Amino acid sequence: MTPFRSIDPARRQALSWTVLRFTLAGLVAAHGVARFGYDAVAPFGLWLQSQGWPQGPALAIGITGLEIIAPLLLVLGRCVRPLCLLLAAVYAMGIVLVHAKAGWFVVGLGRNGSEYSVLLIICLLLLALQHPASSSTPSNPKTS
Repeated sequence: MTPFRSIDPARRQALSWTVLRFTLAGLVAAHGVARFGYDAVAPFGLWLQSQGWPQGPALAIGITGLEIIAPLLLVLGRCVRPLCLLLAAVYAMGIVLVHAKAGWFVVGLGRNGSEYSVLLIICLLLLALQHPASSSTPSNPKTS
């Protein structure tokens, strides 16, 4: 008998979604915090502008801010659906602009490919799908 079998299935499911939400928050935060910490926001903005995005530097600031603030809100269970959808869109554009050209694999048979972004997007979309529509209150592991 596994130790998790003794947990009520609804509580086990809620715990699983909470662990996924917290994990995604950490992964998303790593993007924004690293970009900010390594002073890479400006180069990112210039790169976006070179790709034809108007106001590339402002867009880079916005994306970096989103990746720093959204994880805090995700941990608190606030605005989960819209944040997950917005982050999924950002990472989908990352695939279009960068990762698809590098192939599928992130490591091993390739470098900088799409697989990690696809995994993030699917997890974000599933979290958005399962999370209660009302995001004004934090999710309750006993009921969500």
